[in-house]
Amino acid sequence: MDLALRDGRIGRNPAVGVRLPRAVRGEPRFLSPPELTALVRASGSGGLAICILAFTGIRFGELTALRVVRVDLERRRLHIAESASEIGGRLVWSTTKNHQTRSVPVPPGLVPMLAEAVAGKEPGDLVFMSPHGGPLRLGNWRTRVFDPACASAGIVGLTPHDLRHTAASLAIAAGANVKAVQRMLGHSSAAMTLDVYAGLFGDDLDTVAALLDAHVPQMRHSAEITAAAGG
Repeated sequence: MDLALRDGRIGRNPAVGVRLPRAVRGEPRFLSPPELTALVRASGSGGLAICILAFTGIRFGELTALRVVRVDLERRRLHIAESASEIGGRLVWSTTKNHQTRSVPVPPGLVPMLAEAVAGKEPGDLVFMSPHGGPLRLGNWRTRVFDPACASAGIVGLTPHDLRHTAASLAIAAGANVKAVQRMLGHSSAAMTLDVYAGLFGDDLDTVAALLDAHVPQMRHSAEITAAAGG
């Protein structure tokens, strides 16, 4: 509408002042460790890609665009600086969603498998590739690897993006704070991370209450003294 207004096609923008309904965010889906184990076992040669998605939280497009030069095996880090999305049947390469690079930790147990995946490749080569040697495409990967593995593991209704939610849930369960999870996932702010995963940080409130409770006896004792003096 603004473009039509600037082009002189309409005299005013009828959308100005229209209030949109508030977007309702669906509940994120998380895999439990046993479910994730079953999924990885059922995925065969696709297990490493699923592990990377589920333990680092990177997006599928970031997995597709991950190059050997951005895998730091010594420091156990993935440097996420590029993404690839399939639009109209072709891959479009771009920066990450928030246009910011980030360093993502890799669990030590995955390093040997990553080392095997990059062995013999040039720095500019892609880490994960299709059986025909091209970049991974989400639709093909789901049909060939992900959906059959879900069916074999008895997991219904799971999407590849749910592996990103799983990574967040595993990190929080391991004790990661909201800023660490924000950095790992590449969210623009900690508020966004809390907006999606606030329920997973619920136990922190109990911890805060327990710590504050240490001051209650002193306050109660003061109150009892005051009441006695007033009597």
